Amino acid sequence: MKTKSDMEFLSQARDHILMSDLPEPDRARMLELFKILSESLSRQDGDTVPILANETRGDVLPKPQLLAVIRQQAAELDALKRISFNLTSSLNLVSVLGSLVREGLRLVKDARDVHIFLYDNDELTFGASLDRNGVENRVIVPNPDGLMYTVARTGEVMMVKDLQHSPLYQGQTELDGSIIGIPLMMTGRVIGVMNMSRLSIGGFSPSELRLLQLLADHASVAIMNARLHQSVAELARRDALTGLPNRRALDERLDEELRRAERHRHSFAIFMMDLDGFKKLNDTYGHAFGDDVLRSVAHFIADGIRVSDFLARYGGDELTMILPETDLEGAQQAAEKLRQRLAGFMIGLPDGSMTSIQISGGIAIYPTHGISTSMLLRAADEALYHAKKHNRGRLVNARAGTGELYNSKN
Repeated sequence: MKTKSDMEFLSQARDHILMSDLPEPDRARMLELFKILSESLSRQDGDTVPILANETRGDVLPKPQLLAVIRQQAAELDALKRISFNLTSSLNLVSVLGSLVREGLRLVKDARDVHIFLYDNDELTFGASLDRNGVENRVIVPNPDGLMYTVARTGEVMMVKDLQHSPLYQGQTELDGSIIGIPLMMTGRVIGVMNMSRLSIGGFSPSELRLLQLLADHASVAIMNARLHQSVAELARRDALTGLPNRRALDERLDEELRRAERHRHSFAIFMMDLDGFKKLNDTYGHAFGDDVLRSVAHFIADGIRVSDFLARYGGDELTMILPETDLEGAQQAAEKLRQRLAGFMIGLPDGSMTSIQISGGIAIYPTHGISTSMLLRAADEALYHAKKHNRGRLVNARAGTGELYNSKN
């Protein structure tokens, strides 16, 4: 016998479907199911109704069971819409991966943890994780012969219903429950692996598998979009000629370094340099040759700096380097070492002769010569200008507090 609550639920669920962005075949299938159930609830004489027309072979389904199916479908639709929104609301890869593990943990009752690994060049790299206690990004190293690598290499879903009795987890007596590994696929290629473990044994139900596969499908698209956005963003911060970070990237890195220095109360240095004689080479042998020289010099300098240092093209033939956690003495030593090293870098000219490139440089230190990025850049630029005008081929430091300049020992 129909009830008011059943009919209200059915009406609300049907409206939900009508307003959804489901593909048309799925929408039609769901609406047909609602129609059958509605007709069933309207009848007073019978406890069963047919299954969907394209599945009927004289089979019948009890009304309570059919109503449960509807409720399950509605719950899956809600989950799908939430997943779609959360995974497409950001183009930041870290945020996307964080949303992915949170959604995974919400989808399955009794879930213990979720891990995401990215797959590239036959290697899995950690992406994100979350456990049922809210602990995030606990890094694990996947076994080359374990479940995750097997899923990545085969592109197939793998389920272990009982970890205690699985050859893949032999000897790991602390593990119990079950686990599933799902490949994240894009255009037929595995781009990552999502695994979820749960406390109970016996695997995952068909509805849980369906939800997890929906999550994996959305995750693949979201990850590829985030990667594409990341690549475009990186290109926008790269100088097209030298491949070094450009002025925009330099400004961003300076802001980051300033925040770090303020927080940890340490100094850092800015070293701005100019290639002496570059304009003459450019004018004599042409811009194409000048571009080659600038590119090769930039690569030579970049190969000789510390991993923590940041080298960017400031503009023209000017390069700027950030030296984190470095005082004036340390900056002078690093700049002088670079100057001497570059003096031995020989350039072959079109006429068959050889030449070398020298640099003039200006050094500014936070907070001695400025407490903002604009002040520091101005101080380093003024020191560089002084070097080019009066001490070409030398390094000049900004003097603290006076705006005056003095020459370094070299």
